[in-house]
Amino acid sequence: MKPVTKKRTYAVLIDIAFSGIINAAAENFLRKKVKNEAFLTLVLPTLITWGMEYGQLKYSGQTLGYKLMELRLESGDGSPLTSGQILKRIAHRDFASSIAYMRDRKNFSRDEGRSLAQDRFAGTIVTTKST
Repeated sequence: MKPVTKKRTYAVLIDIAFSGIINAAAENFLRKKVKNEAFLTLVLPTLITWGMEYGQLKYSGQTLGYKLMELRLESGDGSPLTSGQILKRIAHRDFASSIAYMRDRKNFSRDEGRSLAQDRFAGTIVTTKST
């Protein structure tokens, strides 16, 4: 595994743990107000995870995990990240990325792990502190 890919994996695990903590608190708070179990189990975690990721990337180009792993998400052309790029990247990663990996494992990761399928789809690239 390439060093950047390894850092990206650790960053995702950190982000999952962080959003899990926030989700547990939100679910505990909302359980008395919202009686729909499907909402609490399926919709709420997705909204929290996507919302946190979107907000962090829009604000600084880094999630908590990316910051701890010294990674940054940037637009492929050097311009500031757009809302569309962030949303396309999140949606592609969560829905289509697995299919892209199964279809073409060899080309799923490019540029030393800085560009995965969701990055190419959204026109973004991951940089490290040294790049």
